[in-house]
Amino acid sequence: MHRITTGLFCLLFSLILTLPAVAQDPLTGTWTGDWGPSPGDRNQVTLELKWDGKALSGSVMPPNGKPIPIQKSSFDAKTGAVHFEADAPGRGGAPIHYVVDGKVTGNSMSGAWTHDNRKGDFKLTKK
Repeated sequence: MHRITTGLFCLLFSLILTLPAVAQDPLTGTWTGDWGPSPGDRNQVTLELKWDGKALSGSVMPPNGKPIPIQKSSFDAKTGAVHFEADAPGRGGAPIHYVVDGKVTGNSMSGAWTHDNRKGDFKLTKK
């Protein structure tokens, strides 16, 4: 009986040790949702993000295009604040520089984006 109790204790202890590592990475994974300048003008988007506890990296995955790497990215695990920038191809080939700021709450991310004189919001859910 003592052996079973000790074995269960060791198993529980090892599971408890792994929980903080899982709980500290609310960003890594696939995020899907939409963005746009108004409720009537929305675009589907997917983000692939990876956060190693210090650095945030990833790509914006447009529905009909190649991945767009994020730049100048940051994440504050205490507040849930996320920031990144991305250069998407525009009409005529000139890049459009997006600046994105949001907040992660559980498996949801929402916030605002700007480029040039345009702005809007986004809402994403982690898969």
